Amino acid sequence: MIFRQKRVPVSVRREVRVINTLGLHARPAAQFVKHVRSFRSEIWLVTADGRYSASSLIEVLRANLDCGATATLEAHGVDAEEAVERLQKLLGELHQFDEP
Repeated sequence: MIFRQKRVPVSVRREVRVINTLGLHARPAAQFVKHVRSFRSEIWLVTADGRYSASSLIEVLRANLDCGATATLEAHGVDAEEAVERLQKLLGELHQFDEP
């Protein structure tokens, strides 16, 4: 009989920078939240102004992340490492929403 090994929840933090010229406005923020919701971990954006739930579009917009802004991406859960890795990569790809 084969048993699956139970994954242990972990906490991961990584500093990220917004590189798209219009910042994390509505369309890229919606894409970001959509990806966040695909993970089982709790994920937060932490800035100098506060801590915002990354699974809420309103909270992500409240974080007010303009071009060049930095934030800490925090995740806690069984897939936290994968979540932070993929979300950091996604933030680098969101510049496609800057073009008219």
